[in-house]
Amino acid sequence: MASRRKFLANSSKAALALGISQTIPSSVFSKKAIAPSDKINIALIGARSMGFGNLQNALKQTGVECAAICDIDDSILKQRIADVVKIQGKSPRAFKDFRKLLDQKDIDAVIIGTPDHWHCLQTIMACEAGKDVYVEKPLANSIGECDLMVKAVRKYNRVVQVGQQQRSGDHWKQAMDFIKTGNIGKLRKVNVWGNFNYGIGQPIVPDEAIPAGVDFDMWLGPAPQRSFNKSRFHGSWRMFWDYGGGLITDWGVHLLDMALWVKDIKDTPLAVSAVGGNYSFADHAHETFDTMSVNFQMKDYNITWEHTAGTQNGPYGRSYGLAYIGDKATLVIDRDGWELFPEIQDGKPLVPVMPKQPGHDNHEEHMKNFLECMKSRRDPNCPIENGRLVALYAHAGNLALKTNSRLVWDENSKSFINNSAANAHLLPVYRSPWKIPVV
Repeated sequence: MASRRKFLANSSKAALALGISQTIPSSVFSKKAIAPSDKINIALIGARSMGFGNLQNALKQTGVECAAICDIDDSILKQRIADVVKIQGKSPRAFKDFRKLLDQKDIDAVIIGTPDHWHCLQTIMACEAGKDVYVEKPLANSIGECDLMVKAVRKYNRVVQVGQQQRSGDHWKQAMDFIKTGNIGKLRKVNVWGNFNYGIGQPIVPDEAIPAGVDFDMWLGPAPQRSFNKSRFHGSWRMFWDYGGGLITDWGVHLLDMALWVKDIKDTPLAVSAVGGNYSFADHAHETFDTMSVNFQMKDYNITWEHTAGTQNGPYGRSYGLAYIGDKATLVIDRDGWELFPEIQDGKPLVPVMPKQPGHDNHEEHMKNFLECMKSRRDPNCPIENGRLVALYAHAGNLALKTNSRLVWDENSKSFINNSAANAHLLPVYRSPWKIPVV
């Protein structure tokens, strides 16, 4: 009983630190696996885009029901409620405050599809409330928030899947195995790129009144107070530092993950450097870099990330992808599949020529893996630690360019060595009444 009282006291302190008063559900004390025959009640926080796509994939699985949806925009909330009724024939409960959704004791898991600056608070509060979590990538909008999330997930013994769905993709695993078994020779370098028009944001428009039915104060949450502007709202928020990190923390997280998986990397980079800036599209609203090249120094190979926002072209005729460069061949991959480009010596390829290997999107497989792990209580394909690691790489790339620095991370102190400018960005300053979680 003493340990349980201590746990309750600590949980209450954590809730107060978040600026809220809530009762911790009894489910937080249960670590039992969900029986395979039992129904899973799932809820969605942030319903406009990827969050709803994730929910649709969850509802394709047997024994899953949507119990609740939360969104700050009445029009989106109304539409998604109607969409779910068409899918399952039953209306989920509607919420505009995610904290009230988390108070619902019958909810087993939540999908977090909100902007990046909300991921930390909502994931930690969900874990405290005894819910398992599928959280979109990047894990959070800062390295320090990622570290807090790892601590919370392990403290409360929750199953958390980060939405880096390539980890559940067969053709990605086949490519990794192909490289690991030496088929392209010694891997020396991985070039990663992602060029997309949306990376420049939306055309600049004046501020305007908050649309009817939108709780903009809740949308901002812990981010600084700002006037409403639709170029910083739905569909374009990630191009502003308070809410996201641009292309490198969006597509970059997906692809950098694959650059690490090829050697099963669990460590932070030896060093990170970057060049770039905002060079074009001055008539579009964005703070994040429209042009960027990042170098990650690894122990025995090199990783580069590049993007040129506002374009849709790239190496090998792909707007995004990875090129694994070995002594004998280069393997190029994206979500559509992978193919081999052998090196030529004396007029002959050094490795056998082979047809392109097909691939496809893996969102549904990733969600299915999460639901299966809720029952088994095993770690999912992209556990919290991997989400944190890849987010650190992406955020470090942005910080290297922001501070014009060659960054070296110290995992023991959880900070960059001798770089106060970069370390100042490790945790955001939360707007009152929201507070950095205490874990």
